[in-house]
Amino acid sequence: MTSLNLFRRATIAAAFGVIIVAGQAHAYKPDSTECIAPANPGGGWDFTCRQVGKILQDVKAIPGTMQVTNLAGGGGGVAFAEVVNKRGAESNLIVAASSATATRLAQGAYPRNNMGQVRWLATVGADYGIIAVARNSDIKDLPDLMNRIKTNPRKVAIAGGSAVGGWDHLKVLLTARKAGIEDVRTVKYIAFDGGGEAVTQLLAGSVQAFTGDVSEAKGFVDSGDIRVIAVLSPGRLEGDFASFPTAKEQGIDVIGANWRGFYAPGGMSDGAYNYWVDAIGKVYDSTEWKAVMKNSGLAPLNLRGADFQAFVKDSVEQITDLSKKIGLIK
Repeated sequence: MTSLNLFRRATIAAAFGVIIVAGQAHAYKPDSTECIAPANPGGGWDFTCRQVGKILQDVKAIPGTMQVTNLAGGGGGVAFAEVVNKRGAESNLIVAASSATATRLAQGAYPRNNMGQVRWLATVGADYGIIAVARNSDIKDLPDLMNRIKTNPRKVAIAGGSAVGGWDHLKVLLTARKAGIEDVRTVKYIAFDGGGEAVTQLLAGSVQAFTGDVSEAKGFVDSGDIRVIAVLSPGRLEGDFASFPTAKEQGIDVIGANWRGFYAPGGMSDGAYNYWVDAIGKVYDSTEWKAVMKNSGLAPLNLRGADFQAFVKDSVEQITDLSKKIGLIK
């Protein structure tokens, strides 16, 4: 089943109130729960851990509060290796993941690791990509930015919160290719450990543009520090991002959707796995999470258990093919 078909299935299921789960019966009861955000505070993984952790507590899916541990490095590779090599049998641990995780796995960027070493739990939505500049930048819009890269690529640096070859980088390369930049390897991308650090460098003037996702950019949009010049969505988003133009309406037909979800240690018991699939599903179905989605620009994407596992597998295969085509891997 393709990722598109899974996306459609999830959307239809959500519309009719159908819950896709791996299983309902589980004897496991959580204790001292933890979520690893594989980046520094301020980025999308950190947002996912903290927001979902809060609602897990609000809907009484976990006892007490959930500890959030920031474990940055390697575009998520440090956290992935930590879970696989040192915490593979834990039942109280979940890890924030996204399209960036699938991208790095597809490109072999987590040495000696693969998607089958962990268990994929569920999604909590899809986060469309954005390209932004500092509020006082003289870059007018997305075509202006792309033209500057065409004219003098060495003078235009774009920062992102994923490693080189990661999802933030891929979004820029896809945009550049659609803008007519034939050799996308000329695009200067600078990687940071999380979107928060990338925006800090943008505001300091060290780079000329930033690429990330709607959720991690929202705080900086609200504060007026950045100006979004393109949203990589099929149409304009609702809510706070409705005023920002899409790349498509500026003549650059590119879409970049970043799913957000969680994986668990590969040695987690079936009872614990089913519990977490169900708990994250309760978050997704809650009115509290719907409000978070609306306020942060997240789009619906409801995949749980085996369906999510199949979706990630398909995503890894597609990204591997794309990365080969644009010369990121052989």
